[in-house]
Amino acid sequence: MAREIIHTDKAPQAIGTYSQAVKVDNVVYLSGQIPLVPETMEVVEGDFSVQVRRVFDNLTAVAEAAGGQLQDIVKLNIFLTDLSHFATVNEIMAEYFVQPYPARAAIGVASLPKGVPVEMDGVMHIDA
Repeated sequence: MAREIIHTDKAPQAIGTYSQAVKVDNVVYLSGQIPLVPETMEVVEGDFSVQVRRVFDNLTAVAEAAGGQLQDIVKLNIFLTDLSHFATVNEIMAEYFVQPYPARAAIGVASLPKGVPVEMDGVMHIDA
């Protein structure tokens, strides 16, 4: 079993004891991304929609560093501090994904790192 740590400067650096992603054979486990700007490590300025797009952009950068693309995600977990934003996430997700969509969970949580309203992680399967 080949295990590779994925790292890219095009996504925020880890702010804890974790890797941006870990690739095991053809499966990539993407760590949670929050709406941080990679160059500044600050939360992106703007409304909820801007923050969701930043999260998808960060996930895209890590997916590409692992040799895949966002569309290769087979399981996406979305953590929201306010589930009333669920419809907005769906609209924006449709800009980043085409059918067939990944399996997905949307989970309401009390809080997230740096006080952000959204975090996402996923599992990606890529061709050898």
